[in-house]
Amino acid sequence: MTDDVTRAEICVTACADAWRGAGEVLAHAVGTVPTISARLARLTHSPDLVLTDGEAFLMSEPPPLGGTAADGGTIEGWVPFSRIFDILNSGRRQSMMGASQIDRYGNQNISLIGDWDRPTRQLIGARGAPGNTVNHRTDYWVSRHSAKVFVESVDVVCGVGNDRARAHPSSSLRFHDLGLVVTDLAVLGYDAGGRLEVRSLHPGVTAEQVQANTGFPIECPSAPPTRLPTDEELRLIRTVIDPKSLRNREVRG
Repeated sequence: MTDDVTRAEICVTACADAWRGAGEVLAHAVGTVPTISARLARLTHSPDLVLTDGEAFLMSEPPPLGGTAADGGTIEGWVPFSRIFDILNSGRRQSMMGASQIDRYGNQNISLIGDWDRPTRQLIGARGAPGNTVNHRTDYWVSRHSAKVFVESVDVVCGVGNDRARAHPSSSLRFHDLGLVVTDLAVLGYDAGGRLEVRSLHPGVTAEQVQANTGFPIECPSAPPTRLPTDEELRLIRTVIDPKSLRNREVRG
């Protein structure tokens, strides 16, 4: 095993494992590390994943990160933007989104910080988060694990958390499925009560460090270290998917 594995590469492989077993679904990856991870999963354990270059071209062999179909990708199909919503509503999609705030039950906020009428910071808006979380599996990627992101209560609910989904009186949230939250410190999952817990700690990270950077108590039941990428995964990350090392701009260390 290569001994110079970076934290970014550990995060990439942890995110790639979130796509494991997804089957033939459209991978919706938001951010550099999630995008690399989906491509890594497609080239290794999840060959049925359907990828897009961001322009509704469906790719069997995407170009290196930062490139387009003209830079060497192999196009297998084209989907009009309106059809993306059909795919989303049918559940044939898996999303890995970001989170400006997330609480212990996985309620996610990407809309604004502060009071709704007078926010201290305006963000990108709810966008597709509500539809994602009620129609198909949704994972989250947080590049800076901190108590400002992992909060007791989110200011606006964009992505629906486990508590709200379970309390909803109708069956409209029966497809609600929150998967993993991968951060630059750890991999988090949900316990039987729908609350976040630590599943693994990245090498060099302690449970105390995760708790200190989380704004609510979080269980860490003998969490093992997050696995390191294999030599083949490192080769793919470094030479095929992300030769410009864009991953290291998103994750330091």
